[in-house]
Amino acid sequence: MKTLICGSVAYDTIMVFPDRFKHHILPDQIHILNVSFLVPDMRREYGGCAGNIAYSLKMLGGDPVIMATVGQDFAPYAQRLERLGLDRSQVREVPDTFTAQAFITTDLDDNQITAFHPGAMMQSHLNRVSDAKGIQLGIVAPDGRDGMLQHARGFHDAGIPFIFDPGQGLPMFDGADLNGFIDLASYVTCNDYEAKLIEERTGSSVEKLASRVKAFIVTQGGDGSVVFTGGTRIEIPAAKAEAIVDPTGCGDSYRSGLLYGIANGMDWALTGRLASLIGSIKIAKRGAQNHHFTRAEIETRFQEAFGMRPW
Repeated sequence: MKTLICGSVAYDTIMVFPDRFKHHILPDQIHILNVSFLVPDMRREYGGCAGNIAYSLKMLGGDPVIMATVGQDFAPYAQRLERLGLDRSQVREVPDTFTAQAFITTDLDDNQITAFHPGAMMQSHLNRVSDAKGIQLGIVAPDGRDGMLQHARGFHDAGIPFIFDPGQGLPMFDGADLNGFIDLASYVTCNDYEAKLIEERTGSSVEKLASRVKAFIVTQGGDGSVVFTGGTRIEIPAAKAEAIVDPTGCGDSYRSGLLYGIANGMDWALTGRLASLIGSIKIAKRGAQNHHFTRAEIETRFQEAFGMRPW
């Protein structure tokens, strides 16, 4: 099933400071802060919600189409998507902008200082769902505010079921916005912290919100996840990871499993477990797009984790 992945495409530049920030930042001098950190270790990762979701969905055997806006520095990412066989026909390059990117410096205590430049992401409303042909399923993942609103409406108007995934974009929307998204969406997914914020801003419980969509999925990290659907609550256990290395992109990997399960008519018990397994595979690798698996490996690991076959 051709699936349109609306969301960000970004570069993550990750630097490691081999010391502790607290040794170089004087609390009583914050008003004249001027510090420089020598970072001998640096890596550049490919990221962004749309890129991350499409990456894992493709490995599962799905048919993702990325819809995103990027800048004049997109060439290395474009070459990567080409090598991976990912459809970028709906990726629009915006002149005189940079692709969204985060600059993250981490110290020895795992404290982080991050600067995020949204760049071309803020022009995501230039893309329209109606421009993508043959789409049968979609997701509205974190992106520019106007783009997220427009893409949700575009899916609904075209009669295409989609997941609303507010993620890091949640602070941009008030209760009325969130209620609007939920009325348009077929599915909603968020983590447990985001679920609390959605409840506060909409004035409704997750159970009530779930009655307005086919399913409302709440992830809980190492405690698994919960699917609220048809007035029932389905508990999904967490798949044990081989190692806990880097949580960056785990939520996106989980969403790729959701999309695959929905596209292939899997029940929620299987869909949730598949999503959990993909997330656990990702967390064992640094970066959001450095994990690898085959369908055969998924089948074996699914059997080991849950005592059943995934398909």
